[in-house]
Amino acid sequence: MSYQLESGCELPGWSSVSFVRPAHSLLALHGSDVVPVTALGLNASNTTQGHRFEAAKPVVTLLDADSYAATLEKDGAVIASFAARKAEIAKQLAAAAAKVGGGCKPIEDDALLDEVTALVERPNVLICEFEKQFLDVPQECLILTMKANQKYFPMLDAAGKLTNKFLVVSNISPTDASFVIGGNERVVRPRLADAKFFFDQDRKKTLESRIPQLAKVVYHNKLGSQGERVERVRAIARAIGQHLGGDLLAKQADRAALLAKADLLTDMVGEFPELQGIMGGYYALNDKETPEVAAAIEDHYKPRFAGDELPRNQVGVVVALADKLETLVGMFGIGNLPTGDKDPFALRRHALGVIRMLVEKAPQLELQTLINRCIGLGWEIEWPDEVDSSKATTVLNLLNFIYDRFAGSLREQGYSAQEVDAVISLRPQKLAEVAQRLAAVRAFAALPQAPALAAANKRVGNILKKAETPPEATINPALLQAGEEQALADALKSVALRADSAWANGQFEENLKALAALKEPVDAFFDKVMVNHEDPAIRANRLGLLATLHQAMNRVADLSKLAT
Repeated sequence: MSYQLESGCELPGWSSVSFVRPAHSLLALHGSDVVPVTALGLNASNTTQGHRFEAAKPVVTLLDADSYAATLEKDGAVIASFAARKAEIAKQLAAAAAKVGGGCKPIEDDALLDEVTALVERPNVLICEFEKQFLDVPQECLILTMKANQKYFPMLDAAGKLTNKFLVVSNISPTDASFVIGGNERVVRPRLADAKFFFDQDRKKTLESRIPQLAKVVYHNKLGSQGERVERVRAIARAIGQHLGGDLLAKQADRAALLAKADLLTDMVGEFPELQGIMGGYYALNDKETPEVAAAIEDHYKPRFAGDELPRNQVGVVVALADKLETLVGMFGIGNLPTGDKDPFALRRHALGVIRMLVEKAPQLELQTLINRCIGLGWEIEWPDEVDSSKATTVLNLLNFIYDRFAGSLREQGYSAQEVDAVISLRPQKLAEVAQRLAAVRAFAALPQAPALAAANKRVGNILKKAETPPEATINPALLQAGEEQALADALKSVALRADSAWANGQFEENLKALAALKEPVDAFFDKVMVNHEDPAIRANRLGLLATLHQAMNRVADLSKLAT
């Protein structure tokens, strides 16, 4: 687009522009003055058009820029402000729900509200209804077709169940709205009839009968079909279920994992992919599967987005973990990693889902053990030849990826970068312990001894890194010469009694607080003792003393990360 000024000069900028619809007028004002610009083949003026049917004047003339919104609403029957239109729609939706009564309310969907706000100029909410017979179809299907296809607001009762009422945001306000209401009711009927047809047809075949067809559905050209993937997820689910709940949970998880992807072959999910899992749960109940298995099939994609709920029962947790871990291990194994803003297999979301479930639902599980097993160590599954032959590399890359996601999530929750780095750098295997460790680090950092101990810990770490061979954390009392090194060894022995007891009982804050007693002997040691003694035996013993100190100080977190 070119901008032409009175002087004839051209401003640098766009040279061309495409617009989805024909432009009829161009309004450009600075105060009361028309800005002489041209665009889209139009010359700017102080006039525009309002609502196509309800404007009070065919041409709306603006006296000045400040009166734009008020004049357009008065003469053009258009609410110019997006925010004002959105607020007006929300207000009318609430009023219509109150008119329906019975505790009914329109479904909450900010994206839908934004979309409808952008589609109308002068909103008018109307109450419509459809035949109650359609309520026999799962409400998720009806809600989705009304929202996605028609931009309607379905109505829920006080218990959250779908009613046969729905709200339409019309762009006209006729004296008699019956024709508008009737038209929308006629339009939605075939949509709902399609959903009912799909639901009825799908139930004629069991989920289990569809499983063989998954062998013909490609999952990934390097990881095989959906059928092969199902077998991997089953194996992972059986192992996790056995660990968490024994034979019964393993059996239930195996059954749910077997059926979890079968609804991908149904007509309903073919029409509405967003319903995968959800429809599987309904069809499983129709097939007389147990409620636990049906719920797990529905829930195994959860959490689908940030803040989404987690699976309702242990079977669902096991299958959801297995499903996400299989995806993560498989994709990392073939080197198919997220780059920049591209993440076609939602690996970041899968990682965050695994983290949440390990923190909230399966605190006893250890992350690296899970990944090692998923990659095939000791399991009856064989990964394709394309999977990274260096399994250790795949494990390391995936662990780093998950811990990076966890660290980012923790910072978003309000923990400082130092606190998070101190805990996550140790790669704690039980992710459920991380919050408690962070609280312990925060309490430790508030102690007056903390800065000196953190600095000393950093110094100790640097000394140990420079050692020719990694020293063992052992002390030979007979080789302790200086009084300061003897005092440090004695203090370590005393502190260890309290710190070890606290550690064993999961009392991370008490473990760190016990270290406060080490400040003075540590300071004295570094003031008076030369670590690199000329006698190799004494030098090795002093390095062993420091290694013991380092080990004692860094069980909960790497305290050197707190040093400034």
